[in-house]
Amino acid sequence: MKIGIIGAGNIGGNLTRRLTALGHDVSVANSRGPHTLTALAEETGATPVPVEEAARGAEVVVVTVPVKAVPDLPSGLLDGAADGVAVIDTGNYYPQQRDGRIAAIEDEGLTESRWTERQIGHPVIKAFNGTYAQDILDRPRPAGAPDRMALPVAGDDEAAKRRVRALIDELGFDTVDAGGIDDSWRQQPGTPVYGLQAGADAVTKALAEASPERTPDFRA
Repeated sequence: MKIGIIGAGNIGGNLTRRLTALGHDVSVANSRGPHTLTALAEETGATPVPVEEAARGAEVVVVTVPVKAVPDLPSGLLDGAADGVAVIDTGNYYPQQRDGRIAAIEDEGLTESRWTERQIGHPVIKAFNGTYAQDILDRPRPAGAPDRMALPVAGDDEAAKRRVRALIDELGFDTVDAGGIDDSWRQQPGTPVYGLQAGADAVTKALAEASPERTPDFRA
């Protein structure tokens, strides 16, 4: 598949490494420009591009930038993407640690990914937000392996969700359907599944045990 990755930090960089190794055609962008991605491009064979071009022709686009940077993404970000493009949101709202106060999340109770959808004007699939970046490189396992990790995946677009879950399976992880985007609070920071390195049964249990109330560490 043609895949665009916006953000080349720990998660974005390691997804670039794994997806290129699997044979996908990956374009990668960051806020500092393609010239800063030369080393990653040489290592992986990915194509460094400006953010405005990252989604061009892409069947999957990964948005993996700090939440506070989402409103600064260019308008028309997904213009030129393939029909039915699946957009993966890996973001987390860290008000005290990084992002500052976002009223729609704090006061209106929007899930982080619903807020991101509104900013970019396109449905998203929430995945990888509670995954340690190093696990993307170190923890892939073949299907059926007893120690295969599972990742929660939430989203409203069922076709896009199926595509994302198939891609995660190809990367070497099981998935658990975590519901729609309004249910994605179950995998936000501070919940039992956040950072959980476990199989599908444990992930399912952790999602069920989540509370919609934000823990103090993750409130502004």
